[in-house]
Amino acid sequence: MRTVELLPDGSGDLAVCRAWRHLAAAGMPSQEAHTHPTNRPHLTLAAAGALPDAAREKVTEALAALPLGLCLDGLLRFAGRTHVLAWAVRPDPELLRLHAAIWRALAASPETGGTNPLHAPGRWVPHITLGRSRRPAWDRPDAELLPAGLRGPVRGRLTGARSYDSAARTTEVLAP
Repeated sequence: MRTVELLPDGSGDLAVCRAWRHLAAAGMPSQEAHTHPTNRPHLTLAAAGALPDAAREKVTEALAALPLGLCLDGLLRFAGRTHVLAWAVRPDPELLRLHAAIWRALAASPETGGTNPLHAPGRWVPHITLGRSRRPAWDRPDAELLPAGLRGPVRGRLTGARSYDSAARTTEVLAP
């Protein structure tokens, strides 16, 4: 599986890492515990089986829209095989346009091996993961799950992009 991910600027990255540390210090599951070198705050736009050259070229062209504004606002909880606590990313029109362009670039190429329908326009829920667990783990009020100073909207910029290859566990820079 190959993803297309947006990366926050320094202030956005620091805010998310601060939230990771806060959760870990409180004894809750946090991405802080995920020590693989590729682990860093990111916003996943799409995932496909592969990223062939033709699709990569169209994705790179669409990423010329960077930088974009980033607004982290509110927490989300996803349940399934894995439970996820995430920081919601408020989708402004520019982010939605970029997301749609990336989706079209991947969906139009049969060589991608298909796209993850959870990332389809209209279904995609933009977020940055704070923690994962095999069981429900964040039963505290939202106000306790983020450190003081990060409980209201947090603004930054999305300034870079990468692709993550889940089989090889490597990343590739796609924009700046």
